[in-house]
Amino acid sequence: MVLGVEVIAVFGPTGSGKTALAERLADLLATEVVSADAMQAYRGLPILTNQPERPARLVGVWSLAHEGSVEEYERLAHDAIDELVTARGSAVIAGGTGLYLRAALADLSLPPRVSPGVRERWDALYERDPDAAHAELERADPAVATLVHRNDRRRVVRALELAETGGSLAPAQNRLWAGETRRPTLVVGLDLARETLRRRIERRTASMFERGVVDEVREALARPISRTAEKALGLLELAELSEVDARAAIVRRTTRYAAYQLKWMRRIPGVVIIDADRSPEEVARDVLDMARAR
Repeated sequence: MVLGVEVIAVFGPTGSGKTALAERLADLLATEVVSADAMQAYRGLPILTNQPERPARLVGVWSLAHEGSVEEYERLAHDAIDELVTARGSAVIAGGTGLYLRAALADLSLPPRVSPGVRERWDALYERDPDAAHAELERADPAVATLVHRNDRRRVVRALELAETGGSLAPAQNRLWAGETRRPTLVVGLDLARETLRRRIERRTASMFERGVVDEVREALARPISRTAEKALGLLELAELSEVDARAAIVRRTTRYAAYQLKWMRRIPGVVIIDADRSPEEVARDVLDMARAR
């Protein structure tokens, strides 16, 4: 099948049908799906993170103890996409983590990683004296110091650790929202009515409990788990609440996250928003028509 692009990226909120559409596109193009989901990169929580049943690139590649990063994911995603385009002619990206999607599609020029202990040292300084920490930031990176309030502990500490390694919270160019992609790409965003999306989220959450997510989380928390993996949506609720309360809390939090994803989606440069309240086959045909016309 001749396309005008090498990569088709599918983005949308939780419950919008990203996985089904991406798999259908991959089948029609005789290629594979590359995941752009921060939590699906971890193995050990397949139910909680809604991992696809069929194999996909960059799903379950990190242990729960691993401290994953966008920088590491970017390298893995670029390698996977390049391999698929070379061997199959195209690649399909599917994800609901906006930053990971952009990392897969573009060169983000991410800040350098800091050495172990650097963050802890600056955090300790802020704990002792926030004014002194902000004064140090004024000396190290005056431009950022004017943007970051002295009461914003997280950003003051992050700015200090970046300044120590030659980076900055205020890069010369905002690569995140730049429209350029590494390869010719079509980005489609899946849109659904809010009430339809909420019903799907409720059904998905009920299915998670039926499939044994409570035991899955209990087993995961019995082993070492990184700060990044701890952010998996629903992990905290299942660890601290009764099953009934956890279910309701997960629905509420997932619904809020889906609303955030919809806002993120509309900010993606060049995204084509399409109606997702149809069968994956019908949506896939429309997407391929657009890809051929590029």
